[in-house]
Amino acid sequence: MHEKADCGNPKDMKTKKNFHSFDFYCILFFLLAFAGWLWEVMLYFFTAHAFINRGVYKGPYLPIYGVGGLLLYVLLARVRKKPWLVFCISLIACSLLEYAASWFLEMRWGIRWWDYSGHFLNINGRICLLGAVSFGAGGTALICVFIPFYERMIKKIPPKIRIAVSIIALLIFAADAAYAGIKPNTGYGISTGRIDFADNENDQHNKQYGDKNAEHSLPHDFQCG
Repeated sequence: MHEKADCGNPKDMKTKKNFHSFDFYCILFFLLAFAGWLWEVMLYFFTAHAFINRGVYKGPYLPIYGVGGLLLYVLLARVRKKPWLVFCISLIACSLLEYAASWFLEMRWGIRWWDYSGHFLNINGRICLLGAVSFGAGGTALICVFIPFYERMIKKIPPKIRIAVSIIALLIFAADAAYAGIKPNTGYGISTGRIDFADNENDQHNKQYGDKNAEHSLPHDFQCG
């Protein structure tokens, strides 16, 4: 007597299909964090004609973009075929994340790393309509365009290499985070508000530009690092 073959529960198969290893999320986090950093650096370079290392950390990454991207992936991977839904949820989720991050950083260090006070429909200078719409568009591009490409490409990299890259990146990031906890990245074009621990380089830059560190004329559009 032959036993009936167990084809598996379709729901379980779908769950396994959507499950990924740790290195999948780790590499995705750093790719998005680097992309966010590059976006803001290029924005300042072309508008202010200066290279400014944006963000709290010294390294080339803005973790808020990585966290936001992972959050959107977890929430929206299964509805990627509904771009308008992806857009709306991305707009709301990223705006909430940006507001929370701005509040935490200011409470922690008394400093703002972005300020939308001069923008239309802003809330306490922490988020604004233009930024929210940009996050919606970026989230849609991430979930509907980039993620499918990333899922195909990551499979072509041997697991050992993915794990090694993840560990190295995490160690560097951990060291950077520990240093930033004591002396965060601040200065002209990077932060506004009280800066008691700016390093010598930032002090010299601040003297060159006077009080522009407190209220500089650099662009705030699409920045959140």
